[in-house]
Amino acid sequence: MYGKAFAPEYQGALTTLSVNSSLTDVLAAGTEQLRAAERAGKPGEAARSGLAVAEAHRRLGRVEDADRAWKASYRAARRAEDVAAMAWALWSGGTLARQRGALRLARRLLQLAADLGERGGDIVVRGYSLAGLAETGRIQGDYEAVGRLHEQLLAEARRRGEARHTVWALEGIAQMHRNTGDYDTAYALFEESAEIAARADDRRGHAWALRGLADVVSVRDGDTGRALELLSEAEATCRAMRLSSALAYNHKMRGNVLYRAGRYAEARALYEQALAEFREMSEPRGEALSRLGLAKSLARLGRDRAETAAELSDLAGTLERIGLRHAREMVARAYDELGISDAGLVEARVAEVAR
Repeated sequence: MYGKAFAPEYQGALTTLSVNSSLTDVLAAGTEQLRAAERAGKPGEAARSGLAVAEAHRRLGRVEDADRAWKASYRAARRAEDVAAMAWALWSGGTLARQRGALRLARRLLQLAADLGERGGDIVVRGYSLAGLAETGRIQGDYEAVGRLHEQLLAEARRRGEARHTVWALEGIAQMHRNTGDYDTAYALFEESAEIAARADDRRGHAWALRGLADVVSVRDGDTGRALELLSEAEATCRAMRLSSALAYNHKMRGNVLYRAGRYAEARALYEQALAEFREMSEPRGEALSRLGLAKSLARLGRDRAETAAELSDLAGTLERIGLRHAREMVARAYDELGISDAGLVEARVAEVAR
């Protein structure tokens, strides 16, 4: 049995905030408490209030502000000799690094956070940090290495009745099944995560689950209408909570759904919108994936084949630079799908980046 979802990253004087609190409200409350703690000379409280500020900035797509905030939180926690608060700050920094495409840095910060969480006796930040490591490996395509960790974290979350982490783990496992072509299993897991999130009032988790369901409904069933309905429902939540990154990924997925339906002009518009959103928040992975969708849409709309080939080659290098191990496979599929010869361009660009 799962209880109501909660947000352990809202700490100290901010524990009354809900997992569904508007990020602008979180930012305002966190900033107020942070300033009060600094005036009172309470570094421990400043660290914990600063964590909420960092997370609000990150989820709003304000990466420079988020970067300053998590580092300030860490420094305050170190002054207070609060090991658990140091771990939470590093978790925030590692999550931001993953969002920005700095995957090696993300791994390093998240591992440090997990180690400090264990030393400080905070099993929640340790679990969140291990989850972050698992998610980082998953988006790199290292499914064999992180699949077991996802399953371990899912079992722990189920045992403790933690709805939010259960939903996260289910969605991660579902995504791996979807990416390897096991659509039925992916659908069942996304469906379960959506149900648990709805019962636990985890609106953010529910929105991500709906996005996953829409993807499977589109690619497996070819049901464009249903997929778009699910994305519209998720988008309403993203807008209400000001989830900038989730909203941009929603728009990119809407582009994917329209592209699969052969509605290339509409897909192009959505990819262009998502691309602008990702660029505004300096999120290179989403930017690169939007560029890939846009390149394919433009090719279907008559773009010069040589220009398309050059764009795909450049994308191969970009994805390799970010650290996505399945980058060449994604671009190779695009070449094959569009009937364009890569003439060795992908291998050359990847080798150039690897040097």
